Amino acid sequence: MKIICVDDEELVLKLTISACERLTQRPEVLGFGRAREALAYLKEHEADLVLLDIAMPGMDGLELAARLRELKPELPIIFLTGYSEHALEAFSVHASGYLLKPVEPEQLQKEVDYALRGMIAESAKGGDPDRIVVQTFGVFEVFVDGTMVDFSRSKAKEVLAYLVDRQGAFVTREMIFETLWSDEAEYDRSMQKYLDVIITSMRKTLEDYGIGDMIERVRGRLRVRPEIFSCDLYQFIAGDIHAVYSYHGEYMRAYPWANMTEAYVDRKSGRI
Repeated sequence: MKIICVDDEELVLKLTISACERLTQRPEVLGFGRAREALAYLKEHEADLVLLDIAMPGMDGLELAARLRELKPELPIIFLTGYSEHALEAFSVHASGYLLKPVEPEQLQKEVDYALRGMIAESAKGGDPDRIVVQTFGVFEVFVDGTMVDFSRSKAKEVLAYLVDRQGAFVTREMIFETLWSDEAEYDRSMQKYLDVIITSMRKTLEDYGIGDMIERVRGRLRVRPEIFSCDLYQFIAGDIHAVYSYHGEYMRAYPWANMTEAYVDRKSGRI
């Protein structure tokens, strides 16, 4: 296994290489201080994973990622950056992961494991992501083969909406609570049990419709798997013209916590 690390800060690059060398996969790790150097290397050589800084002089990490998507569409890319506001931009080039510096070794291991699992799953599945369609513009809905999914609990539907809004990032139960209930209740034992009931209800509904694999659970954390469904938000971020024109100023309008993403979409669409 070979990992390519790209960062213009020499000390950070050395620390990243050292962290990668301690991964359980025991990879070969190569480092580059300039994006163009890494691009030139990858034009001639294979790699299994690329870790990119975003803010670099000349060609930055986002441009390099876009070039790599053209060159090697299936190559997993993880962004390492000190700036959280780049998260949505990172998704626009279909990044496999996103970590804030300084990187914790345990979190790096999890992101690498996930990126490699995604690469294996993508090559093996041969499925149709358009079978599952998620609508976020206007009212949040999920459709399977044209049939709208009917959730038995409205909060179960909202939890799924939050996971979709997180765009494939893992979230904890505490994060779900803070977003959906923090103004209404305390995260005590009874609330934890109630949240477990809601999550179980959400997963059962998805399983009843044959799309239980839409959710991934690892050590109690949850995420959606963006690679197996179609979503107007994700297509909008990727620049799909049909998704851009389908946005009319409302994003998950039933959920107040969605206003940050709505503001981002408004800016990208030129509404503000």
